[in-house]
Amino acid sequence: MQVEEFLELSAGRSPEKTALVCRDRRLTYRDVEEQCNRLAHALVAEGVQRGARVAIYLENSVEAVLSIFAVLKAGAVFLVVNPTTKVDKLTYILNNCRAVALIADIRNLAGLESRRPQLPHLKSIFVAGMSSTSLRDSEAQLVSLEDTLTRADLPNLPPVKKCIDIDLAALVYTSGSTGKPKGVMLTHLNIVSAATSITTYLENVPDDVILNVLPLSFDYGLYQVLMAFKIGGTIILERSFTYPYAVIEKLVQEKVTGFPLVPTISAILLQLDLKGYDFPSLRYVTNTAAALPTQHIRQLRKVFPHVKLYSMYGLTECKRVSYLPPDQIDLRPTSVGRGMPNEEVYIVDDNGRRVGPGVIGELVVRGSNVMKGYWELPEETDKVLRCGHLPGEKVLYTGDLFRMDEEGFLYFVGRKDDIIKCRGEKVSPKEIEDVLYSLDGVAEAVVIGVPDGLLGQAIKAVITLREGAQLTQRDVQRHCSQHLEDFMVPKFVEFRDSLPKTSSGKISKLELAMPVGAQE
Repeated sequence: MQVEEFLELSAGRSPEKTALVCRDRRLTYRDVEEQCNRLAHALVAEGVQRGARVAIYLENSVEAVLSIFAVLKAGAVFLVVNPTTKVDKLTYILNNCRAVALIADIRNLAGLESRRPQLPHLKSIFVAGMSSTSLRDSEAQLVSLEDTLTRADLPNLPPVKKCIDIDLAALVYTSGSTGKPKGVMLTHLNIVSAATSITTYLENVPDDVILNVLPLSFDYGLYQVLMAFKIGGTIILERSFTYPYAVIEKLVQEKVTGFPLVPTISAILLQLDLKGYDFPSLRYVTNTAAALPTQHIRQLRKVFPHVKLYSMYGLTECKRVSYLPPDQIDLRPTSVGRGMPNEEVYIVDDNGRRVGPGVIGELVVRGSNVMKGYWELPEETDKVLRCGHLPGEKVLYTGDLFRMDEEGFLYFVGRKDDIIKCRGEKVSPKEIEDVLYSLDGVAEAVVIGVPDGLLGQAIKAVITLREGAQLTQRDVQRHCSQHLEDFMVPKFVEFRDSLPKTSSGKISKLELAMPVGAQE
Protein backbone atom coordinates (compact mmCIF):
# COMPACT_ATOMS: atom_id res chain seq x y z
CA MET A 1 0.00 0.00 0.00
CA GLN A 2 1.15 3.55 -0.71
CA VAL A 3 0.43 6.58 1.48
CA GLU A 4 -1.56 8.46 -1.19
CA GLU A 5 -4.03 5.58 -1.13
CA PHE A 6 -5.17 6.80 2.29
CA LEU A 7 -6.85 9.63 0.39
CA GLU A 8 -7.78 7.76 -2.77
CA LEU A 9 -9.56 4.89 -1.02
CA SER A 10 -11.45 7.21 1.34
CA ALA A 11 -12.47 9.43 -1.59
CA GLY A 12 -13.75 6.34 -3.38
CA ARG A 13 -15.80 5.21 -0.39
CA SER A 14 -17.15 8.58 0.80
CA PRO A 15 -16.61 11.28 -1.85
CA GLU A 16 -19.08 13.77 -0.35
CA LYS A 17 -17.92 13.40 3.24
CA THR A 18 -16.09 16.34 4.83
CA ALA A 19 -12.40 15.49 4.83
CA LEU A 20 -10.69 18.74 5.81
CA VAL A 21 -11.77 21.83 7.74
CA CYS A 22 -9.36 24.75 8.00
CA ARG A 23 -10.66 28.09 9.23
CA ASP A 24 -13.60 28.99 6.94
CA ARG A 25 -12.88 26.32 4.34
CA ARG A 26 -14.51 22.89 4.21
CA LEU A 27 -13.41 20.34 1.62
CA THR A 28 -14.98 16.98 0.85
CA TYR A 29 -12.91 13.95 -0.03
CA ARG A 30 -13.86 14.55 -3.66
CA ASP A 31 -12.59 18.15 -3.43
CA VAL A 32 -9.29 17.07 -1.88
CA GLU A 33 -8.79 14.23 -4.35
CA GLU A 34 -9.44 16.36 -7.44
CA GLN A 35 -7.32 19.31 -6.30
CA CYS A 36 -4.45 17.02 -5.34
CA ASN A 37 -4.63 15.43 -8.79
CA ARG A 38 -4.45 18.84 -10.49
CA LEU A 39 -1.39 19.80 -8.46
CA ALA A 40 0.19 16.42 -9.16
CA HIS A 41 -0.27 17.02 -12.90
CA ALA A 42 1.40 20.44 -12.53
CA LEU A 43 4.32 18.96 -10.60
CA VAL A 44 4.88 16.35 -13.31
CA ALA A 45 4.64 19.04 -15.99
CA GLU A 46 7.38 20.97 -14.17
CA GLY A 47 9.68 17.96 -14.39
CA VAL A 48 9.08 16.37 -10.99
CA GLN A 49 9.86 12.68 -11.47
CA ARG A 50 9.50 9.56 -9.39
CA GLY A 51 11.69 9.78 -6.30
CA ALA A 52 12.37 13.53 -6.66
CA ARG A 53 12.17 15.64 -3.52
CA VAL A 54 9.63 18.45 -3.12
CA ALA A 55 9.76 20.78 -0.12
CA ILE A 56 6.57 22.18 1.42
CA TYR A 57 7.29 25.44 3.23
CA LEU A 58 3.80 26.36 4.44
CA GLU A 59 2.04 26.89 7.74
CA ASN A 60 -0.88 24.62 8.65
CA SER A 61 -3.31 25.18 5.79
CA VAL A 62 -5.47 23.53 3.15
CA GLU A 63 -2.62 24.08 0.67
CA ALA A 64 -0.15 22.24 2.89
CA VAL A 65 -2.38 19.16 3.09
CA LEU A 66 -3.08 19.19 -0.64
CA SER A 67 0.63 19.55 -1.37
CA ILE A 68 1.57 16.49 0.68
CA PHE A 69 -0.74 14.16 -1.21
CA ALA A 70 -0.09 15.79 -4.59
CA VAL A 71 3.65 15.17 -4.22
CA LEU A 72 2.95 11.52 -3.42
CA LYS A 73 0.58 11.21 -6.38
CA ALA A 74 3.38 12.50 -8.61
CA GLY A 75 5.55 9.64 -7.35
CA ALA A 76 7.83 12.05 -5.49
CA VAL A 77 9.05 12.47 -1.91
CA PHE A 78 7.68 15.26 0.30
CA LEU A 79 9.34 17.12 3.12
CA VAL A 80 7.45 19.60 5.27
CA VAL A 81 9.68 22.42 6.49
CA ASN A 82 8.65 24.48 9.51
CA PRO A 83 7.59 27.91 8.18
CA THR A 84 9.62 29.59 10.94
CA THR A 85 12.82 28.03 9.56
CA LYS A 86 15.30 30.76 8.66
CA VAL A 87 16.74 31.12 5.18
CA ASP A 88 20.21 29.69 5.98
CA LYS A 89 18.78 26.45 7.28
CA LEU A 90 16.17 26.27 4.52
CA THR A 91 18.90 26.69 1.90
CA TYR A 92 20.91 23.90 3.51
CA ILE A 93 17.91 21.53 3.57
CA LEU A 94 16.94 22.25 -0.05
CA ASN A 95 20.49 21.65 -1.23
CA ASN A 96 21.07 18.65 1.01
CA CYS A 97 18.15 16.69 -0.46
CA ARG A 98 18.50 18.36 -3.89
CA ALA A 99 14.87 19.45 -3.90
CA VAL A 100 13.66 20.14 -7.43
CA ALA A 101 10.52 22.01 -6.38
CA LEU A 102 9.36 24.16 -3.49
CA ILE A 103 5.80 24.95 -2.45
CA ALA A 104 5.74 28.12 -0.35
CA ASP A 105 3.70 31.12 0.68
CA ILE A 106 4.66 34.34 -1.08
CA ARG A 107 5.31 35.94 2.31
CA ASN A 108 8.11 33.44 2.99
CA LEU A 109 9.96 33.92 -0.29
CA ALA A 110 11.53 37.34 0.27
CA GLY A 111 14.60 36.03 2.06
CA LEU A 112 15.07 33.25 -0.46
CA GLU A 113 15.37 35.48 -3.54
CA SER A 114 19.02 36.33 -2.88
CA ARG A 115 19.81 32.62 -2.43
CA ARG A 116 18.48 31.47 -5.79
CA PRO A 117 22.00 31.24 -7.33
CA GLN A 118 22.95 28.96 -4.42
CA LEU A 119 20.09 26.54 -5.18
CA PRO A 120 21.16 24.84 -8.42
CA HIS A 121 18.75 21.90 -8.09
CA LEU A 122 15.61 23.97 -7.46
CA LYS A 123 13.73 24.26 -10.74
CA SER A 124 10.21 25.31 -9.77
CA ILE A 125 8.50 27.21 -6.99
CA PHE A 126 4.74 26.91 -6.51
CA VAL A 127 3.59 30.06 -4.77
CA ALA A 128 0.56 30.35 -2.51
CA GLY A 129 -0.99 33.83 -2.37
CA MET A 130 -0.06 34.79 -5.92
CA SER A 131 -2.13 34.52 -9.10
CA SER A 132 -0.61 33.91 -12.52
CA THR A 133 -1.45 37.47 -13.61
CA SER A 134 0.97 38.83 -11.00
CA LEU A 135 3.93 36.74 -12.18
CA ARG A 136 6.58 38.67 -14.10
CA ASP A 137 8.35 37.29 -17.16
CA SER A 138 11.61 37.10 -15.22
CA GLU A 139 9.92 34.80 -12.75
CA ALA A 140 8.85 32.11 -15.21
CA GLN A 141 10.05 29.58 -12.67
CA LEU A 142 7.22 30.61 -10.34
CA VAL A 143 3.87 28.84 -10.61
CA SER A 144 0.65 30.06 -8.99
CA LEU A 145 -0.57 27.41 -6.56
CA GLU A 146 -4.11 28.82 -6.51
CA ASP A 147 -4.46 28.75 -10.28
CA THR A 148 -3.16 25.20 -10.37
CA LEU A 149 -5.63 23.95 -7.76
CA THR A 150 -8.69 25.64 -9.27
CA ARG A 151 -8.23 24.87 -12.95
CA ALA A 152 -11.22 23.10 -14.50
CA ASP A 153 -9.41 20.19 -16.13
CA LEU A 154 -7.14 17.35 -14.96
CA PRO A 155 -9.20 16.11 -11.98
CA ASN A 156 -7.90 12.56 -12.40
CA LEU A 157 -4.67 10.91 -11.29
CA PRO A 158 -1.68 11.73 -13.54
CA PRO A 159 -0.26 8.81 -15.55
CA VAL A 160 2.94 8.20 -13.58
CA LYS A 161 4.64 4.97 -12.61
CA LYS A 162 3.32 3.99 -9.20
CA CYS A 163 5.70 3.66 -6.29
CA ILE A 164 6.00 0.45 -4.31
CA ASP A 165 6.05 0.24 -0.54
CA ILE A 166 9.85 0.25 -0.17
CA ASP A 167 10.14 3.56 -2.06
CA LEU A 168 10.69 6.78 -0.13
CA ALA A 169 7.55 8.75 0.72
CA ALA A 170 8.92 11.47 3.01
CA LEU A 171 11.98 13.10 4.49
CA VAL A 172 11.71 14.57 7.97
CA TYR A 173 14.62 16.76 8.94
CA THR A 174 15.75 16.57 12.55
CA SER A 175 18.73 18.07 14.34
CA GLY A 176 21.96 16.08 14.37
CA SER A 177 24.86 16.09 16.81
CA THR A 178 26.98 18.05 14.30
CA GLY A 179 24.51 20.93 14.26
CA LYS A 180 23.41 20.19 10.69
CA PRO A 181 19.89 18.79 10.30
CA LYS A 182 19.70 15.27 8.93
CA GLY A 183 16.90 13.84 6.84
CA VAL A 184 15.06 10.85 8.27
CA MET A 185 14.08 8.68 5.29
CA LEU A 186 10.59 7.22 5.62
CA THR A 187 9.29 4.75 3.08
CA HIS A 188 5.65 4.17 2.20
CA LEU A 189 5.90 0.98 4.25
CA ASN A 190 7.24 2.87 7.26
CA ILE A 191 4.39 5.38 7.23
CA VAL A 192 1.63 2.88 6.46
CA SER A 193 2.90 0.56 9.21
CA ALA A 194 3.08 3.32 11.82
CA ALA A 195 -0.32 4.76 10.89
CA THR A 196 -1.91 1.31 10.96
CA SER A 197 -0.50 0.51 14.40
CA ILE A 198 -1.50 3.86 15.89
CA THR A 199 -5.05 3.87 14.49
CA THR A 200 -5.39 0.30 15.78
CA TYR A 201 -4.65 1.10 19.42
CA LEU A 202 -6.57 4.39 19.26
CA GLU A 203 -9.51 2.41 17.87
CA ASN A 204 -10.08 5.01 15.16
CA VAL A 205 -13.22 4.78 13.02
CA PRO A 206 -14.57 6.76 10.04
CA ASP A 207 -16.80 8.81 12.36
CA ASP A 208 -13.75 10.26 14.11
CA VAL A 209 -13.16 14.01 13.92
CA ILE A 210 -9.58 14.93 14.85
CA LEU A 211 -8.56 18.46 15.76
CA ASN A 212 -4.87 19.24 15.16
CA VAL A 213 -3.08 22.40 16.36
CA LEU A 214 0.42 20.94 15.94
CA PRO A 215 2.59 21.97 12.97
CA LEU A 216 2.67 19.55 10.05
CA SER A 217 6.47 19.80 10.09
CA PHE A 218 6.28 17.95 13.43
CA ASP A 219 5.60 14.28 12.69
CA TYR A 220 3.02 14.13 15.49
CA GLY A 221 1.04 16.83 13.67
CA LEU A 222 1.65 15.34 10.22
CA TYR A 223 0.32 11.95 11.24
CA GLN A 224 -2.98 13.44 12.42
CA VAL A 225 -3.73 14.27 8.78
CA LEU A 226 -2.40 10.99 7.44
CA MET A 227 -4.36 8.91 9.94
CA ALA A 228 -7.58 10.87 9.47
CA PHE A 229 -7.46 10.25 5.73
CA LYS A 230 -6.53 6.60 6.28
CA ILE A 231 -9.65 5.90 8.33
CA GLY A 232 -11.87 8.16 6.21
CA GLY A 233 -12.39 10.57 9.10
CA THR A 234 -12.36 14.37 9.28
CA ILE A 235 -9.35 16.52 10.19
CA ILE A 236 -9.88 19.97 11.70
CA LEU A 237 -6.66 21.89 11.08
CA GLU A 238 -5.66 24.89 13.19
CA ARG A 239 -2.49 26.95 12.89
CA SER A 240 -1.64 26.78 16.58
CA PHE A 241 -3.01 26.92 20.11
CA THR A 242 -2.33 30.66 20.32
CA TYR A 243 -6.03 31.41 20.79
CA PRO A 244 -7.10 28.58 23.08
CA TYR A 245 -10.74 29.55 23.53
CA ALA A 246 -11.21 29.59 19.75
CA VAL A 247 -9.85 26.05 19.66
CA ILE A 248 -12.16 25.03 22.51
CA GLU A 249 -15.10 26.41 20.54
CA LYS A 250 -14.03 24.28 17.58
CA LEU A 251 -13.87 21.20 19.81
CA VAL A 252 -17.51 21.73 20.67
CA GLN A 253 -18.85 23.00 17.32
CA GLU A 254 -17.21 20.31 15.19
CA LYS A 255 -18.02 17.53 17.66
CA VAL A 256 -14.37 16.56 17.84
CA THR A 257 -13.64 13.00 18.96
CA GLY A 258 -9.81 13.08 19.06
CA PHE A 259 -7.51 15.80 20.38
CA PRO A 260 -3.69 15.38 20.27
CA LEU A 261 -1.70 17.59 22.61
CA VAL A 262 1.72 18.09 24.14
CA PRO A 263 2.48 19.17 27.74
CA THR A 264 2.71 22.87 26.85
CA ILE A 265 -0.81 22.72 25.41
CA SER A 266 -2.16 20.82 28.40
CA ALA A 267 -0.66 23.48 30.71
CA ILE A 268 -2.55 26.22 28.86
CA LEU A 269 -5.70 24.13 28.65
CA LEU A 270 -5.76 23.51 32.37
CA GLN A 271 -5.57 27.24 33.09
CA LEU A 272 -8.74 27.95 31.12
CA ASP A 273 -12.17 28.34 32.63
CA LEU A 274 -13.98 25.42 31.02
CA LYS A 275 -17.00 25.29 33.33
CA GLY A 276 -19.36 26.49 30.61
CA TYR A 277 -18.22 23.91 28.06
CA ASP A 278 -19.34 20.36 27.49
CA PHE A 279 -17.48 17.85 25.32
CA PRO A 280 -19.85 14.91 24.85
CA SER A 281 -18.27 13.87 21.54
CA LEU A 282 -14.65 13.85 22.70
CA ARG A 283 -13.51 10.23 22.92
CA TYR A 284 -9.73 10.41 23.37
CA VAL A 285 -6.84 12.75 24.11
CA THR A 286 -3.26 11.80 23.23
CA ASN A 287 0.05 13.12 24.49
CA THR A 288 3.62 12.71 23.33
CA ALA A 289 6.79 14.86 22.88
CA ALA A 290 7.37 14.80 26.66
CA ALA A 291 5.73 12.92 29.48
CA LEU A 292 2.71 14.61 31.01
CA PRO A 293 3.35 15.74 34.59
CA THR A 294 1.39 13.54 36.99
CA GLN A 295 -0.53 16.58 38.20
CA HIS A 296 -1.64 17.32 34.63
CA ILE A 297 -2.91 13.77 34.26
CA ARG A 298 -5.00 14.10 37.39
CA GLN A 299 -6.42 17.46 36.30
CA LEU A 300 -7.18 16.31 32.76
CA ARG A 301 -9.04 13.32 34.17
CA LYS A 302 -11.24 15.77 36.09
CA VAL A 303 -11.82 18.05 33.11
CA PHE A 304 -12.55 15.13 30.75
CA PRO A 305 -13.81 12.34 33.04
CA HIS A 306 -15.33 10.34 30.16
CA VAL A 307 -12.32 10.66 27.82
CA LYS A 308 -9.61 8.08 27.21
CA LEU A 309 -6.19 9.59 27.89
CA TYR A 310 -3.24 8.07 25.99
CA SER A 311 0.32 8.77 27.13
CA MET A 312 2.78 7.89 24.37
CA TYR A 313 6.46 7.97 23.43
CA GLY A 314 8.12 8.08 20.04
CA LEU A 315 10.89 9.50 17.92
CA THR A 316 11.05 10.57 14.30
CA GLU A 317 13.18 7.59 13.29
CA CYS A 318 10.26 5.22 13.87
CA LYS A 319 7.37 7.61 14.48
CA ARG A 320 5.90 5.90 17.54
CA VAL A 321 7.33 3.41 19.99
CA SER A 322 4.86 2.90 22.80
CA TYR A 323 1.52 3.86 24.29
CA LEU A 324 0.06 3.52 27.75
CA PRO A 325 -3.45 2.01 27.65
CA PRO A 326 -5.96 4.43 29.19
CA ASP A 327 -6.89 1.93 31.89
CA GLN A 328 -3.28 2.14 33.15
CA ILE A 329 -2.95 5.92 33.27
CA ASP A 330 -3.96 6.19 36.95
CA LEU A 331 -1.92 3.15 37.95
CA ARG A 332 1.32 4.04 36.10
CA PRO A 333 1.25 7.80 35.40
CA THR A 334 5.03 7.97 34.90
CA SER A 335 5.13 5.16 32.32
CA VAL A 336 4.98 5.64 28.54
CA GLY A 337 3.48 2.19 28.15
CA ARG A 338 4.41 -0.83 26.09
CA GLY A 339 5.35 -1.28 22.45
CA MET A 340 2.53 -0.58 20.01
CA PRO A 341 0.97 -3.27 17.78
CA ASN A 342 3.22 -4.95 15.18
CA GLU A 343 6.40 -3.85 16.94
CA GLU A 344 8.91 -5.26 19.42
CA VAL A 345 10.83 -3.18 21.96
CA TYR A 346 13.54 -4.23 24.38
CA ILE A 347 16.40 -2.77 26.43
CA VAL A 348 20.08 -3.57 26.03
CA ASP A 349 23.30 -2.85 27.89
CA ASP A 350 26.41 -1.24 26.38
CA ASN A 351 27.33 -4.55 24.76
CA GLY A 352 23.97 -4.97 23.06
CA ARG A 353 22.77 -7.70 25.42
CA ARG A 354 19.17 -7.66 26.56
CA VAL A 355 18.69 -6.74 30.21
CA GLY A 356 16.02 -7.76 32.67
CA PRO A 357 13.31 -5.80 34.49
CA GLY A 358 14.44 -2.74 36.43
CA VAL A 359 17.83 -2.47 34.69
CA ILE A 360 18.55 0.80 32.90
CA GLY A 361 19.77 0.48 29.32
CA GLU A 362 19.23 1.73 25.77
CA LEU A 363 15.84 1.18 24.19
CA VAL A 364 15.81 -0.77 20.92
CA VAL A 365 12.91 -0.84 18.47
CA ARG A 366 12.19 -3.58 15.96
CA GLY A 367 9.45 -3.16 13.35
CA SER A 368 8.45 -2.09 9.84
CA ASN A 369 7.91 1.44 11.15
CA VAL A 370 11.68 1.89 11.61
CA MET A 371 13.16 4.38 9.13
CA LYS A 372 15.23 3.42 6.10
CA GLY A 373 18.10 5.58 7.36
CA TYR A 374 19.45 9.13 7.32
CA TRP A 375 19.61 10.79 3.92
CA GLU A 376 23.10 10.22 2.46
CA LEU A 377 24.64 9.73 5.91
CA PRO A 378 25.67 6.05 5.96
CA GLU A 379 27.94 6.39 8.98
CA GLU A 380 25.26 8.19 11.02
CA THR A 381 22.76 5.56 9.89
CA ASP A 382 25.01 2.69 10.96
CA LYS A 383 25.25 4.17 14.46
CA VAL A 384 21.53 3.75 15.06
CA LEU A 385 20.46 0.97 12.66
CA ARG A 386 22.40 -2.05 13.83
CA CYS A 387 22.19 -5.79 13.37
CA GLY A 388 19.45 -7.42 15.38
CA HIS A 389 19.27 -10.90 16.85
CA LEU A 390 17.77 -12.44 13.72
CA PRO A 391 19.87 -12.90 10.56
CA GLY A 392 19.79 -9.98 8.15
CA GLU A 393 17.61 -7.67 10.23
CA LYS A 394 18.32 -4.10 11.31
CA VAL A 395 16.91 -2.64 14.51
CA LEU A 396 16.81 0.93 15.81
CA TYR A 397 18.98 1.94 18.74
CA THR A 398 17.08 4.98 20.01
CA GLY A 399 19.81 6.64 22.06
CA ASP A 400 17.30 6.90 24.92
CA LEU A 401 17.81 5.26 28.29
CA PHE A 402 14.86 3.37 29.75
CA ARG A 403 13.98 0.77 32.30
CA MET A 404 11.20 -1.78 31.96
CA ASP A 405 9.13 -3.28 34.77
CA GLU A 406 8.23 -6.95 35.06
CA GLU A 407 5.01 -6.43 33.11
CA GLY A 408 6.80 -4.81 30.18
CA PHE A 409 5.90 -1.18 30.86
CA LEU A 410 8.56 1.38 29.90
CA TYR A 411 9.91 4.30 31.95
CA PHE A 412 12.05 7.02 30.36
CA VAL A 413 15.31 7.81 32.17
CA GLY A 414 17.28 10.15 29.88
CA ARG A 415 19.28 10.56 26.65
CA LYS A 416 22.67 8.99 25.97
CA ASP A 417 23.91 11.93 23.90
CA ASP A 418 23.56 15.66 24.40
CA ILE A 419 20.72 16.15 21.92
CA ILE A 420 17.97 18.10 23.68
CA LYS A 421 14.37 17.05 23.21
CA CYS A 422 12.27 20.18 23.66
CA ARG A 423 8.55 20.30 22.81
CA GLY A 424 8.99 17.01 20.96
CA GLU A 425 11.65 18.45 18.66
CA LYS A 426 15.23 17.21 18.68
CA VAL A 427 17.50 20.21 19.18
CA SER A 428 21.24 20.22 18.53
CA PRO A 429 23.11 22.28 21.17
CA LYS A 430 25.85 22.95 18.61
CA GLU A 431 23.44 24.65 16.23
CA ILE A 432 22.38 27.08 18.97
CA GLU A 433 25.96 27.54 20.17
CA ASP A 434 27.04 28.55 16.65
CA VAL A 435 24.38 31.26 16.67
CA LEU A 436 25.41 32.44 20.14
CA TYR A 437 29.03 32.78 19.05
CA SER A 438 27.90 35.04 16.20
CA LEU A 439 26.60 37.57 18.74
CA ASP A 440 29.06 40.39 19.44
CA GLY A 441 30.33 40.25 22.99
CA VAL A 442 30.06 36.49 23.53
CA ALA A 443 33.36 34.91 24.54
CA GLU A 444 32.24 31.38 25.34
CA ALA A 445 28.84 29.73 25.08
CA VAL A 446 27.41 26.33 25.85
CA VAL A 447 23.87 25.01 25.59
CA ILE A 448 22.37 22.29 27.77
CA GLY A 449 18.93 20.83 28.39
CA VAL A 450 17.41 21.15 31.84
CA PRO A 451 14.42 19.16 33.10
CA ASP A 452 11.10 20.88 32.49
CA GLY A 453 7.69 19.50 33.40
CA LEU A 454 6.04 21.00 30.32
CA LEU A 455 8.72 20.97 27.64
CA GLY A 456 10.41 17.71 28.58
CA GLN A 457 13.68 19.63 28.48
CA ALA A 458 14.09 23.37 28.41
CA ILE A 459 17.01 24.96 26.58
CA LYS A 460 19.52 26.83 28.71
CA ALA A 461 22.43 28.89 27.43
CA VAL A 462 25.41 29.56 29.70
CA ILE A 463 27.61 32.40 28.46
CA THR A 464 30.79 34.27 29.34
CA LEU A 465 31.24 37.76 27.89
CA ARG A 466 34.23 39.48 26.38
CA GLU A 467 35.82 42.17 28.47
CA GLY A 468 33.69 45.30 28.44
CA ALA A 469 30.71 43.63 26.74
CA GLN A 470 27.23 44.02 28.16
CA LEU A 471 24.40 41.72 27.15
CA THR A 472 21.10 40.79 28.75
CA GLN A 473 19.02 37.65 28.53
CA ARG A 474 16.64 39.54 26.26
CA ASP A 475 19.51 40.51 23.93
CA VAL A 476 20.52 36.87 23.61
CA GLN A 477 16.99 35.60 23.05
CA ARG A 478 16.26 38.30 20.46
CA HIS A 479 19.42 37.37 18.54
CA CYS A 480 18.53 33.67 18.64
CA SER A 481 14.96 34.31 17.49
CA GLN A 482 16.35 36.03 14.39
CA HIS A 483 18.39 32.97 13.39
CA LEU A 484 16.60 29.95 14.85
CA GLU A 485 13.17 28.38 14.97
CA ASP A 486 11.13 29.43 17.97
CA PHE A 487 11.50 26.08 19.78
CA MET A 488 15.31 26.47 19.65
CA VAL A 489 15.45 29.85 21.40
CA PRO A 490 16.87 29.39 24.94
CA LYS A 491 14.30 29.66 27.69
CA PHE A 492 17.04 30.41 30.21
CA VAL A 493 20.24 32.42 29.81
CA GLU A 494 22.90 32.43 32.52
CA PHE A 495 25.98 34.65 32.48
CA ARG A 496 29.15 33.44 34.25
CA ASP A 497 32.65 34.75 34.71
CA SER A 498 34.03 31.39 33.54
CA LEU A 499 32.82 27.97 32.44
CA PRO A 500 33.89 24.68 34.04
CA LYS A 501 36.36 22.67 31.96
CA THR A 502 37.35 19.02 31.77
CA SER A 503 40.97 17.89 32.07
CA SER A 504 41.24 18.08 28.29
CA GLY A 505 40.09 21.68 28.28
CA LYS A 506 36.57 21.07 26.99
CA ILE A 507 33.58 22.78 28.58
CA SER A 508 32.03 20.35 31.07
CA LYS A 509 28.34 20.13 30.23
CA LEU A 510 27.95 17.47 32.89
CA GLU A 511 29.09 19.83 35.62
CA LEU A 512 26.87 22.62 34.29
CA ALA A 513 23.85 20.31 34.33
CA MET A 514 24.42 19.25 37.93
CA PRO A 515 22.43 20.96 40.70
CA VAL A 516 24.48 23.59 42.54
CA GLY A 517 24.60 21.55 45.75
CA ALA A 518 25.90 18.50 43.91
CA GLN A 519 28.93 20.39 42.65
CA GLU A 520 30.34 21.04 46.08
